[in-house]
Amino acid sequence: MRFTVLELEREAVDYSVDIAAGSLDLDEETRQVGPMRCSGRAEALHEHRSATEVVVDVRLRGEFSGEFEVPCARCVNPVRHDLKGDFDLIFRPAGVDDENGEGSITTQETEIGYYEGGSLQLEDVLREQILLGLPARTLCHPDCKGLCPVCGQNRNEMDCDCATRQMDPKWSKLAELSSRKSS
Repeated sequence: MRFTVLELEREAVDYSVDIAAGSLDLDEETRQVGPMRCSGRAEALHEHRSATEVVVDVRLRGEFSGEFEVPCARCVNPVRHDLKGDFDLIFRPAGVDDENGEGSITTQETEIGYYEGGSLQLEDVLREQILLGLPARTLCHPDCKGLCPVCGQNRNEMDCDCATRQMDPKWSKLAELSSRKSS
């Protein structure tokens, strides 16, 4: 769903969309496995910077819910996440804040996104909110054994007979010390 600045300057837009499973292009590892529901409001805000300069910002508010799948960090089996969230974001035209030279930005300015071409795509905003809402590291269960580093077997399904630890000869003296201490 695309919101154009011209449309929003005429009137705010209330939206409610259902996004079919697999419709959102997320990242290589994240999949949308169920329908996603999103509703909210988009509106234009006029920022008067001077008597003659007015910048049209877009305020996008909404809430979403959906089911997503990411791989386990140890065994790479898919793990489902029900994700719900809400957002209240401000977007301004790309390039409007550019200044000559370098400068620091305020904390408030870090909360602002930018749009190009006079429009904002809802799916782009949702993609970012989903990826920020998912955990950085997911495990299928806390005691996941992971994959064997030698043969790649999922150790949760079957143990393998591979030697799991091959020691670098440079560390052999430390290993001897460790084994003496535990004896």
